[in-house]
Amino acid sequence: MLEKPDIKDDLIISRLKDEYDLQGAELTFLPIGADLGTAVYRVVPDGGTAYFLKLRKDFEEISVTIPLFLKSKGVQEIIVPFETKSNQRWADFDEYKMILYPFIEGKNGFDMEMTNQHRQTLGAALKKIHTVQIPPELRQLIPQENFSPQGRKSVKSLQTFVENKSFDDSTSAKLAEYMISKRDEISRLVERAEQLAVELQFEPLELVLCHSDIHGGNILISNKSELYIVDWDNPILAPKERDLMFIGGGIDEIWKSEWKEGLFYEGYGETEINLSALAYYRYERVIQDLVVIGEQLLLSHEGGADRERSYGWFTSNFKSGQTIEIADRTDNLYRTR
Repeated sequence: MLEKPDIKDDLIISRLKDEYDLQGAELTFLPIGADLGTAVYRVVPDGGTAYFLKLRKDFEEISVTIPLFLKSKGVQEIIVPFETKSNQRWADFDEYKMILYPFIEGKNGFDMEMTNQHRQTLGAALKKIHTVQIPPELRQLIPQENFSPQGRKSVKSLQTFVENKSFDDSTSAKLAEYMISKRDEISRLVERAEQLAVELQFEPLELVLCHSDIHGGNILISNKSELYIVDWDNPILAPKERDLMFIGGGIDEIWKSEWKEGLFYEGYGETEINLSALAYYRYERVIQDLVVIGEQLLLSHEGGADRERSYGWFTSNFKSGQTIEIADRTDNLYRTR
């Protein structure tokens, strides 16, 4: 969220005092992240220790439970939230949930060049996550991959929508025109993702714990060069390719050369990659991003300063060397093997 939500700082400060016993806190809104339902702040109470505060709508308990479980299993690249005075890991705050974390001074994978060691560390950490033994009582709480067609249906609906409606908002109108110009390419993406989804439903795929959104923005490098995997809002039991699609998938710039991918796999270890699953997830990620951004810009006027940035993200998928081209290349490799 780039724009500060319409919540008075005094209300947040009062709630922090009640729930976490933070006295005399000062708040600084941090305009980061793409989720319009999440706002984050730096909190500095009397005494000077900084905290990271997340206010999140549509909160799921699993987003806190999974990091706590992984930390208990020795995965050090995880940040867990503090307890409230009532021994909970979150607090109610109007339409939000309030979650308080340590503030780690550093930069994410979008804002800095990861070192060779960071890439190896990320690979090793992800291997631990993919191979952790999850107890049955926790496993049943985690969503499981079902290759849902919902995203693909939503893209089709948006295509029909833009072809039958005019828009007063300039960003909406611009996106509608762009989507119409890319009609054939979007339809091709949806069709190929559907074909791969059908194929994968009949394959004996091992389902492992996946982060599901492990792009550079969710990799935090501290000023002490420690690496953390953050933002566990959507964990899922899925084939490992659900996470591995990000390594070289074009979502960010941190894996732009094969040798950088190789460093990741030095940490992750030898593994057999299912190319059909990798291609599917790369197509599906593009489709999901088109849906999220499309619905934001076409079905609402929300977002403020986020809207133009979102439009740029939407169109970037279609540029040379970016996500769609990389997904096609993965799919072509699968088809020719």
